[in-house]
Amino acid sequence: MTRLGETASNKPAAILWRRANSTPAEDASEKAQAGIRLALLVLVSAYVAIASVTISPTRSLEPWAISILGCFVAFGSVAVGLFWSVSRYPGHYPARRLFSMAFDYAALAFCIIAGGKAMLPIYALVIWVTVGNGLRFGSRYMVVAAIMAQVTLAVITAFTTYWQQDPALVLTFSLTALVVPAYTRTLLHDIEQARRDAEEANTAKSRFLAQASHDLRQPVHAIGLFLNSLTQTGLAADQRAIVDRIDRSLQGVAELFRSLLDISTLDSGAVTPNPEVVSVARLFRTLEQQNHAAAQWAGTRMRFAAGKDHVVADRALLLTMLQNLLSNAIKYAPRARILVGCRPHGGTVSIWVVDTGPGIPADHLPRLFDEFYRVRRAGDADIQGAGLGLSIVKRLAALTGLRVELRSRPGRGTGAAIHGLLPAAVPPSPPMSDTDGVARPLTGLRILLVEDNMDVLDATADLLRSWGGDVTARSTVPSRAIPCDLILTDFDIGGGRTGADCLALYRGAKPPPMAIVMTGHDESTIDDAIGNHGGLILKKPVRPAELRSAIATLRRRHGRLGAP
Repeated sequence: MTRLGETASNKPAAILWRRANSTPAEDASEKAQAGIRLALLVLVSAYVAIASVTISPTRSLEPWAISILGCFVAFGSVAVGLFWSVSRYPGHYPARRLFSMAFDYAALAFCIIAGGKAMLPIYALVIWVTVGNGLRFGSRYMVVAAIMAQVTLAVITAFTTYWQQDPALVLTFSLTALVVPAYTRTLLHDIEQARRDAEEANTAKSRFLAQASHDLRQPVHAIGLFLNSLTQTGLAADQRAIVDRIDRSLQGVAELFRSLLDISTLDSGAVTPNPEVVSVARLFRTLEQQNHAAAQWAGTRMRFAAGKDHVVADRALLLTMLQNLLSNAIKYAPRARILVGCRPHGGTVSIWVVDTGPGIPADHLPRLFDEFYRVRRAGDADIQGAGLGLSIVKRLAALTGLRVELRSRPGRGTGAAIHGLLPAAVPPSPPMSDTDGVARPLTGLRILLVEDNMDVLDATADLLRSWGGDVTARSTVPSRAIPCDLILTDFDIGGGRTGADCLALYRGAKPPPMAIVMTGHDESTIDDAIGNHGGLILKKPVRPAELRSAIATLRRRHGRLGAP
């Protein structure tokens, strides 16, 4: 792009060379090659001086060595210029690469011609330059380099009597300069094909995980809602116990789906951090709500110590990391005490999840962040999960510029921390209302429910009505805006319609209805699609407690705590 006041005629020469696409790895490789060129000039100069002094009767520099070292001063200036050009203007400039290759061969040819038999070992650098260019820049540059190497050998032969007198030596060098690059090019092609196959397999795996997770979320989501409705039908104690066991198993499956979707989303590169000011106290309240039932089932006692800290972070990604750490503590430290706390750490804020469980042997700690790795010993009880939680935490920490630490002492417990959160000076928000905790928290609230899966539609409508909501249920996007206070919609509605189309019906409404979009897709993708509507996005399967908490959060945000 041309800056204001700059024309093509006054740009630096490096910019005028045709530029092709390049990757950061290629840019780093080209810069490394430019640096190695400078280092080799120094090493070859030292070799010239040592070789000259060694073979000289007077133990002084021979005339040929003086001429080589003198020319190397000029060569060094060009090499420095190439290093500056690569550093200042990174990118794939074919003209610059071809010039660099020609420069390398010219310097080597001059050195061998001027030094004669004493410089014969420098021929090894001819092979190094040929193979190196191919490995760094691809097979096409390997072919060009091989041709340049043959031209270099021909020039050396034409100007070196010693080479002319030994045709077998020249033939050996020529064949070597052809066979080695050709074989290297074959290996390079095989490696590139293997890399492409691995990338395609990884992409296919990610697509499969994402699609399977999305498709299976619907029935799991519906079962969870039906179970909640079942608990409100006056069950006997033994029946309620059975429902609780089903719910516990269902939540294990739901957690597995969340992990699989998180991994596939991270593999796709679709996650982009969106930092904001986050109240740690509210974050901890959400964690407590999401894990209250699981902690009860495991017999653990959770305590949260948040204080009044606020941090700058992507709330959804930070919540996912803490959820995985807390879920691990609940699963692997049953009947233990768990403390989730926040403390300053060198000008930043750290959040710790500490348990008093059995701890982890030291030999397992280095591998705990590997995918699918779990600490298992013979005779251990089965624990639900795929061993993805800590891997997800590590990936998200790297994505958001944070650091994860894990400490453990067998018999004493385990502590996991997220370091590097930047503090934010924000006054505490008003305390949360208990509106979402009453028996019928949605009394008088008009709700438009849009869901194409009939089981999910019926289960969600029954649940919302049991909370007092006035529900209008639709299996597709309505043809016109229906008066409502809250829109609760799936994202994929069928027939080419999405939740974004549903929200679009209310664009410009005064006041706009609150909105919740439920989906099995990546949140960032959905957020881009629905725009700046200001609603919430919930990942399926959604537990009833999560849904009720989300509705309560929206009502507080919009000041609609009472009946409309």
